[in-house]
Amino acid sequence: MKKSPRFYCEKVILLIFISLVLLFIFYYSWLPDSSLRTETYLPIWLVDWSNHYYNLRTAIPFIPLGFLLEAWTFTIKKKHKHKKNCLSMTIRNLGISALIVSIAEGGQFLVLYRNPDYRDIIFGILGSILGAGTFYFIKTTTKLFFLNNA
Repeated sequence: MKKSPRFYCEKVILLIFISLVLLFIFYYSWLPDSSLRTETYLPIWLVDWSNHYYNLRTAIPFIPLGFLLEAWTFTIKKKHKHKKNCLSMTIRNLGISALIVSIAEGGQFLVLYRNPDYRDIIFGILGSILGAGTFYFIKTTTKLFFLNNA
């Protein structure tokens, strides 16, 4: 079975975006100053918001991660015609997100002036769930829209 160039293009684009999100997650998780005051390129309103909603800011980068992991699974499943249940694949992706957020939080043990918080792990997983849900919502609504208007 010959693989199409579109399949490779989709994989490469998804891998680039997943890598960027992972870099973003680990960079901001391992900064010495958790208040983000040293990041002068960030707008003041964003720094103030992230300091006010301390644990919620952990969920934000995991929303695109959950979305992209589901898109990756959908692309692979679509190409190889896997018969696996979508729920089992989503649970696997949530496990991957849980592992990533645990590594990010565990790495804070090694960073001076940082301390890990178990609530960040919970918020990271919830963000990934929201991202996966967004993917399936968009997938379902576009399928319904195009089937009804075909």
